[in-house]
Order: sequence, then structure tokens, then C-alpha cells
Amino acid sequence: MNDLGWFHAPAVLIPLTGLLGLLVGSFLNVVILRLPRRLEHDWKQQAREILSTDVVPAETADGAEAAPPDLVFTGSHCPQCKHPLSPLDNIPLLSWLALRGRCRYCGTSISWQYPLVELLTALASATVAWRFGFGLPLAAALAFTWILVAASGIDVRTQLLPDQLTLPLLWLGLLAALVPLFVDPPAAIVGAAIGYLSLWSVFWLFKLGTGKEGMGYGDFKLLAALGAWMGASSLLPIVLLSSLTGALVGGIALAAQGRDRSTPIPFGPFIAAAGWIWFVFGRDLGEAYSRLFGLA
Repeated sequence: MNDLGWFHAPAVLIPLTGLLGLLVGSFLNVVILRLPRRLEHDWKQQAREILSTDVVPAETADGAEAAPPDLVFTGSHCPQCKHPLSPLDNIPLLSWLALRGRCRYCGTSISWQYPLVELLTALASATVAWRFGFGLPLAAALAFTWILVAASGIDVRTQLLPDQLTLPLLWLGLLAALVPLFVDPPAAIVGAAIGYLSLWSVFWLFKLGTGKEGMGYGDFKLLAALGAWMGASSLLPIVLLSSLTGALVGGIALAAQGRDRSTPIPFGPFIAAAGWIWFVFGRDLGEAYSRLFGLA
């Protein structure tokens, strides 16, 4: 056994990968909160340039709108009192539990998003380590998982699926097919094309029939990315699973909030969740389906 052979053992690899996921989940919270604000800032700047206008926000003092915090170098702070957080306040999950979900400095409640994203990322990372074992497929699967978590979190908060996440996920899937890790290049290309065109077609049929937009373009790109990672054969199960869970969970959420069915709900998280489930457990689910209906 080589020097790193001990690391390949599931009893070591799985918990260490889960711990890595916990740390990455803390960073994903930063991405979820800051990326949409930075995108909005950039869009406003681009709009001013295109329109050749000198109009700037009233709150700026020097004639230029201050950019929101970056994703890496700006330290974390309390959203309410703006007090910088110490390293002890930033320990994933543990700090939230130790502080009982409240800011150390002003006592304001800390959003449940922080521990949930960290815990979800840790559990999902440990699961892919269990599924794929040590190697390049695990590294690719972790990147796949982390991008889906970030994209889903942003979509829940803003109903936006940024190109900065969906397009890299698509290209990573196509590059992974060159190895190939999960599917071969033809399957990845066809899967990406069908994934995009299927929801694009539904979008336009719905718009022509109702005059309304039933989903965003980010959903097309996300499904295209999933098709690149898993091939066209995965798309029908993913769409069916995401539609069923979306209708069930979305209906319950709207009822709990007292809203009617016309209230828009983000579909991206359901596509992402269904895609991740099929990516990790699709083979087992397909075999179980075949045995259930006597197709095996």
C-alpha cells in the first residue's frame, strides 16, 4: 500500500470529505449572499454605460457606486450590526450552535440558511465520497455537488440562476466526458442539447399559450448541464422527479404562507436536487424500478 493508501479507506475518506464539505459550505453561504449583489451592481454599471447616462445612486458620495463585498477577500460581518466576525464566530455549524443562532455582538437572530447550507454540503459531500470512492470521479462529483448547492441557494433567495454557475457546470460536464468519467463525449453533447431544448420548448409553448413566462432561462442551462454530466437518458427521470417534488413541496409552501398558485416559485432547486439524486443513486433507482415492474 502506498503512503496515501490509508486515505482510500471509506472509514477515513467519508468523514474527511464530509468535514471538507462543511468548510466549503461556509464559503457557499458567502457565494449565495454576495454573488447576486455583485451581479446586480455589474448590471447597473453596464446599463449606465450602454445608456450613456451619468445618473448614479443618491447614496454614493464620490459619483461612483460602491461595489458590494467580493467573494473571497472581504471578511464576514453581521448583516444587522455590521460588526466583523472573529474566527471563532465563523466555525462552520459549531459557531451557530454555540451562539444559539444569535449574533454575539447585537443578539440578532442568525438565519437558518447558514447551518442548513453547511450541513447539506457536508452530508452531500460525504455521500458522493461513499458512492465514488477516492479518485478523479470523486473530485468531479464534489465540484458538481457544490455548484448545485450554491445555484439552488441563490435561486431560492432571488429566483435567479446565474450564468456564472450554470455555464461552468455545463463546461465541466463536457470536459469530464473527454476522460470519460461518467458518460462519453457524444452522450454528453446530446444530453446538453436535449436538456436545453426540452425546457426551452416548454417555455415557448407555455408563453405562446398563456402569454406568461413559466420559467427562467437559467432552468434551461441547468438542465443542459445535467445532461452534459449524465447524458440524455437521465433527463426524463430528472424532469419527472423535479416536477413531482416541485408541485408537492411548492404547493405545501404556498399553502403554509397563505399565497395563491399564481405566486412564482423557483424551479431550479428542484431540478438540482433531482439531478443530484439521479447522479448519485440513478443506477440503483433504475434497477429498483425495473424489478418493481418486472422489467429486469
